[in-house]
Amino acid sequence: MNARTRKPTRKASRPDHDLLLSQLQQIAQGLGDTFAPFCEVVLHDLRDADHSIVALHNNLSGRAVGDATTELGLARIADHSYPQVLSNYANTLPDGRQAKSTSIGIKDAEGKYVAALCMNIDLTLFGALQGMLRQFGGIDGAVRVAETLEPAGADALRSRIDAFAARLSTTPRSLKADDRRTLMRELRQAGCMDVRRAAEIVAAHLGVSRATVYNDEKA
Repeated sequence: MNARTRKPTRKASRPDHDLLLSQLQQIAQGLGDTFAPFCEVVLHDLRDADHSIVALHNNLSGRAVGDATTELGLARIADHSYPQVLSNYANTLPDGRQAKSTSIGIKDAEGKYVAALCMNIDLTLFGALQGMLRQFGGIDGAVRVAETLEPAGADALRSRIDAFAARLSTTPRSLKADDRRTLMRELRQAGCMDVRRAAEIVAAHLGVSRATVYNDEKA
């Protein structure tokens, strides 16, 4: 990961502002580590527009620590009523790659902008992945054949289990042992356990072993 930071050194330094910037640097590093290498994380100190960048992780834009702020930063400096959060807006990296960006303005106790935490995500790789996934998951509509490898009645069996769990305001995988035994009695009485591989289907849907299903069925 490409990460650079520097300590804020300002002529009109304020302890509360310095503490805020120090904590934001930790947040920027955490975000950079988490979303590397696809997301550039930039922390701006808006008290110094000409040298606003104090932290830069996963450099995608070719900028450096100490570089000036952006137009958004200037807008926030000039107008403290400027929107504090701008999410997922279209952006373009210097080399022409498409990106989406989020910019979060940080205010002090007086409501004035002190910093901005910005994230720029390179969409190029994700676009390529989308294309590969579409190709991999494509189905030839010209071939008029429908096939399933599941036993007949498997969907009905799962639907009955879902309905039973819904009556108890829970999910199939959250059923208690007593509830599972009640379920198995209902399934057996309804003839659902006659479906081929019924025990395997029930076990997978409940998230238990086949041995557990057999034991619950006998109880």
